Amino acid sequence: MAREADLDLVEVAPNSSPPVCRIMDFGKFLYEREKKEREARRAQTKVEVKEIRLRPKTNSAHKDFKVDDARRWLEHNMKVRVTIRFRGREITYPEIALEDLREIAKELADVGTVEQPPVIEGRAMSMLMAPSKVAPKKKGKEDAEEVPQKSEQPQE
Repeated sequence: MAREADLDLVEVAPNSSPPVCRIMDFGKFLYEREKKEREARRAQTKVEVKEIRLRPKTNSAHKDFKVDDARRWLEHNMKVRVTIRFRGREITYPEIALEDLREIAKELADVGTVEQPPVIEGRAMSMLMAPSKVAPKKKGKEDAEEVPQKSEQPQE
């Protein structure tokens, strides 16, 4: 039947019982399958993981700068790994680092959620935060509120 129609006999599902075959143009079949794979790759979102590194003795001003960076990344739908590195005898007091990580998680609770709780890996303690689903909506409301303020300023 395939030769009469001047087409190819293509095995579509070889693992099924019985195997499924179709009479079609094999070149067109390969093209369509490749096109679907390209579309699937394009639809995938690559999740970027950013990292902020701190130490147990990091002062609060420097920590605030780092937390602000993490907030910006979470708002842009990136994951953030917060790492506290221990040097020397600092490793004997992991509760200091744990408290710092909890503070950071509390500060970023409005834009992100803790995906992986704090874990000690070698001489570092880290946690992973993922963006929460509510963040883009909240950001949109803030932008809407800022627009009228800007338009009022030139009128004064």
